[in-house]
Amino acid sequence: MLILMDIKLLSGALGAEISGINLKDSSLENWNIINNLLLEHKALFFRDQDISSEEQINLAKRFGPLERHIYVKGRDKYPEILRIIKEPDEKRQWGETWHTDVSYNPKPTKVIILRSLKIPPVGGDTMFSNMEIAYETLDDKIKDKIDNKKAIHSSLGAAAFTEDYKAMEGNGNLDEYSNAHPMVRTHPETGKKILYVNSMYTKKILDLEKNESEDILNEIFRHQERLDFTCRFKWTENAVAIWDNRSTLHQGLTDFFPGRGLGHERVMDRIAIEGDHPQ
Repeated sequence: MLILMDIKLLSGALGAEISGINLKDSSLENWNIINNLLLEHKALFFRDQDISSEEQINLAKRFGPLERHIYVKGRDKYPEILRIIKEPDEKRQWGETWHTDVSYNPKPTKVIILRSLKIPPVGGDTMFSNMEIAYETLDDKIKDKIDNKKAIHSSLGAAAFTEDYKAMEGNGNLDEYSNAHPMVRTHPETGKKILYVNSMYTKKILDLEKNESEDILNEIFRHQERLDFTCRFKWTENAVAIWDNRSTLHQGLTDFFPGRGLGHERVMDRIAIEGDHPQ
């Protein structure tokens, strides 16, 4: 089958908006095209994709076993789908700090598929950052210090984050989870090295004193936030983002403030695919 598609780069670092691909088609052939694009661009964006929940699930299953969020309840009919809702009067945005999803898990998420259902007329964009480039450009002295080091990723405080969102519900789990992962992991499909820490969940470098660990992590976090590593996606309704959670950071922007007369509802459906143990 001949597929005529157009690829528009969002930045020099990562991200591509793809047209000409129908996400209703979860065939192996279509998925192979999507996966190859994903490995190249790290984050893919598709507009005007009026897909059903079942079609979103079918596409996600091509990437691997689906993952249920450790703290947040999924939809009643589709427990694999996490509905992210920010109501007009709420001042917080889910995932509003740079992070890698559930890096505190022993097998953090592989891929995220996020579909927009309702978006504000302005604001609420999502930003992504390329952690392969972040590693490549890291100062050699820092590279030497973190070589073969592991860091603790912890969910401390994450169990209660649904409290800020009236329409989102926790699943009753309040336990804290911590796991140690390599600070530099190797992508299992491309072999590229990835700077694998994030300011939301990474707490301490193993085998270092607390002060030295904090100093190195803070320097890395500042490095990760360089704008030249990033791209920014402006949502429209029925848009779908697919990103490689292993090699990127992301954050949702909370720039539609009720106090400025920009209080609007934002509704997204998220499916996560289970990853592997970082190596």
